[in-house]
Amino acid sequence: MRVLSSEENGFPSPEAWDDLVAASPHGHLLQSWAWGELKGRFGWQPVRLAVSDGGRLLAGAQVLLRRLPYRCLAYVPRGPVLHPEDEHANRLLLAALHDAARSHRALALKVEPATPHDPEAARWWQAQGFAGGARAIQPRSTIVVDLRPSEEAILAQMNPKSRYAIRTALRREVTVRRGGTADVPVFIDLLRETSRRQGFQVHTPEYYEAAYRLFEPAGRVALLLAYYQDEPLAGLMALAFGPQAIYMFGASSERERARNPNHLLQWEAMRWAKARGCAGYDLWGISDGEPSAPGADLKGVTHFKAGFGGAQATSAGAFDYAYSPLVYRAFNWAWQRRSQRANNKGKGSLEQQGQ
Repeated sequence: MRVLSSEENGFPSPEAWDDLVAASPHGHLLQSWAWGELKGRFGWQPVRLAVSDGGRLLAGAQVLLRRLPYRCLAYVPRGPVLHPEDEHANRLLLAALHDAARSHRALALKVEPATPHDPEAARWWQAQGFAGGARAIQPRSTIVVDLRPSEEAILAQMNPKSRYAIRTALRREVTVRRGGTADVPVFIDLLRETSRRQGFQVHTPEYYEAAYRLFEPAGRVALLLAYYQDEPLAGLMALAFGPQAIYMFGASSERERARNPNHLLQWEAMRWAKARGCAGYDLWGISDGEPSAPGADLKGVTHFKAGFGGAQATSAGAFDYAYSPLVYRAFNWAWQRRSQRANNKGKGSLEQQGQ
């Protein structure tokens, strides 16, 4: 049994890596190869580590490195992918994670496992020397719609107002089109309009273009645009990986809001995900009641997403292992102050997942 690193020759193929992540009960899109490639183009350096036993991959972690003045931050979003039964493989992986983080002079290693909130899981991480209750980057709570029932049954379990809004959009001649690469600029224009109206930050156009191009070859992205009489009203980009699809980015215009284009968009995204075999549709990010947590100020968004009748899911949260505790404490203080200033100026982001 040995640990392989993507910084060395002979690392498994992207397909083998994705097979490992997708096969895990807690595998997640943010640990997929394409997500690492996306972040690698916009300020992060992805490093993949995999525990191999006779050519069979048992556990893995995609760690993203973000350069800071003189040091860096090592971050594992919705990971690592631990083996459910092989504790030796898991400890080998953690040791390799520490070695990689230290070799890049990281201030700290932050992990945000995709496992559900569970005191026992928290104790496991704390037993490995990680501090619980750390500041999260991804939203801790979300709503997941079960796509295994029939479409009629999925509609039936929605809030009556949401179901009515979907039917109203259809009755008022809103149409949803599946976009391609040429339609990404239309989505970006809607994002800019939403940003100006609501005061939240968005990525550069190149970010969304890269996201589409990286996930499109395997059919893992849907760019959906809602129109009324050839005028774009709203759009979303959903990404799929393994048994789950995620509502990743969304935008809307102020025009024709009474036609409820956003409700119809979400329903069509669910239909797309169900048709490609996904068992769940993650609406990604709701308020979880923690004032400092990502998504804490999303009460209106939470109400909208709850109307689709899914089940709330809360992850284990974030755990930090500080290599330079005093410096990392100062970094966290500065990070929190910066976030508070951004929120006070109305620039809180609805796209925590893009970080």
